Amino acid sequence: MISAADTAFVLAAAGLVLLMTPGLALFYGGMVRKKNVLGTIMQSLIMISIISIEWVYIGYSMSFGPDIGGFVGNLSWFALNGVTSAPSSVYATTIPQTVFMIYQCMFAIITPALITGAFAERVRFGPFVLFSLLWAILVYNPVCHWVWGSGGWLGKMGVHDFAGGLVVHVTCGAAALAAVLVIGPRQGYGRDNFVPHNLPMTMLGAGLLWFGWFGFNSGSALAANDVAATAFVATHLAGMAGMAMWTLMEWLKLGKPTTLGAASGAIAGLATITPAAGFVGPNAAIAIGLLAGCICFGAVNAKSRFGFDDSLDVIGIHGVGGAAGTLLLGVFASRAVNPGGVDGLLAGNASLLLSQGIGVVVVGGYAFIISWVLLKIIHGTVGLRISKENEVLGLDYSEHSETAYS
Repeated sequence: MISAADTAFVLAAAGLVLLMTPGLALFYGGMVRKKNVLGTIMQSLIMISIISIEWVYIGYSMSFGPDIGGFVGNLSWFALNGVTSAPSSVYATTIPQTVFMIYQCMFAIITPALITGAFAERVRFGPFVLFSLLWAILVYNPVCHWVWGSGGWLGKMGVHDFAGGLVVHVTCGAAALAAVLVIGPRQGYGRDNFVPHNLPMTMLGAGLLWFGWFGFNSGSALAANDVAATAFVATHLAGMAGMAMWTLMEWLKLGKPTTLGAASGAIAGLATITPAAGFVGPNAAIAIGLLAGCICFGAVNAKSRFGFDDSLDVIGIHGVGGAAGTLLLGVFASRAVNPGGVDGLLAGNASLLLSQGIGVVVVGGYAFIISWVLLKIIHGTVGLRISKENEVLGLDYSEHSETAYS
């Protein structure tokens, strides 16, 4: 039976998740040089259009449709055929299936948008759109089905992901790693100083992301209930703990805390709590946030040793944070917090940590391999990277004939 309260709650959560994509555009846009701000913002915003179209016609059916061998959903729901305002007997019994569909669409939108931070300032718009569309079809949709779809093989073997640590953050982090390896660094990387051009814009974006994350995590309960409340509290506490730890680490390392560091720490905490949000209590959430600030800070500061030009720290924050949170779920999860959930290592169930580790390896490995192949094919045919002359000129003018500032 449809619940008006649950329906209103999930619709509001869907709106909050959608807000995260323009929030991400501002977060990323402020961190690039001013000649690339519009191009960077456009890479996030266009996903709202491209992925929504893909989701309606094949994405939703591939992700949540009737199972084919545990690997992917069939296309019986092509163009939302049979997806009605009646509740789903499988996924959400108290809200219309159309509401579940549009809520999940917002997750599909932001995931490829997150990848763009890795190759910011150096990719052509057309080939980027092609990559994002193919990536959604070949990476996001199958992984979504493996973990969340009815019959998905990772879900059946006991891998848990409350709101997207694997499906969103590990997949985009693995794709980001493939992208920096295939596309290469920006001109002058390691020599020039790539200073963010507008940190107030980045801080505004971070605030919108944090606000939207409540819909991202608590909305994944798919009902206005105690699990949603648990996830909401855990989300905020992990975000604030991540910010505190990153700020402290930066203060000790550099002698001064920065606003960019505080924002990065908050996003690290939020990304890391995502897979565990509905399964852990407040103290565990704070511990996860503190660990996130420490681990992700270390990962971001290590990238220079490997020569990775991960422009806006997608690998170190989202990839590492998503993987860490997925593993920490296996440590801190407790049925005492969520009776419908699962116990982790600290509650006497070591097998969950093993399952979570398998999930990280499988999803990360698959996303990396498919992303690398896609990038190599597109880069070798139509060409992903802008010319040296246009990289100097900037994306705004060379790709969009615009300038952000006169």
